Amino acid sequence: MDNLAISVRRATPDDAAALAELVNEAYAIEKSFVEGDRTSEEEIAAMTRAGAGGVFLVLEQAGGLAAAVHLERRGAEAYFGMLSVRPELQGMGLGKRLVRIAEAMAEATGASSMTLRIINLREELGRWYRSLGYREVGTSPFDHRRAKRPCHFVDMHKDLAAAAAVEAGLGAA
Repeated sequence: MDNLAISVRRATPDDAAALAELVNEAYAIEKSFVEGDRTSEEEIAAMTRAGAGGVFLVLEQAGGLAAAVHLERRGAEAYFGMLSVRPELQGMGLGKRLVRIAEAMAEATGASSMTLRIINLREELGRWYRSLGYREVGTSPFDHRRAKRPCHFVDMHKDLAAAAAVEAGLGAA
């Protein structure tokens, strides 16, 4: 882990190719039940343009991107998606670090809660997000790509103010 940077930066359209590669590599596990890549260079480029409604945060490693997450405001809530960590770097705390940074950025801009969605067939993700304080609040149809098996999204939510109070020892969530 010596060659991992601990700083995070906002991605730019120039990062689109590397970001698309990172996201698709991290989501390759889903190819057993959904068709195609998770994203494209064009989609990422559009998401990184100024005024696109969100920001990609990237964690760099010598020689390339190690992890990334997309964050956007949706009214009083913030939403994050495409949390991606290079497979060989998973389990080192990079995903958790990016989630905490995204939460802090969202809270700093006035968001009172954070939402995300995961595909129900990735049960390990539900457990992991619950360990970070997220709770399941509903389901949504999976219509992002063609599915090889029946599936749906699980919508998850976290109250940022309550979570901050618990972490500060000021009360219960």
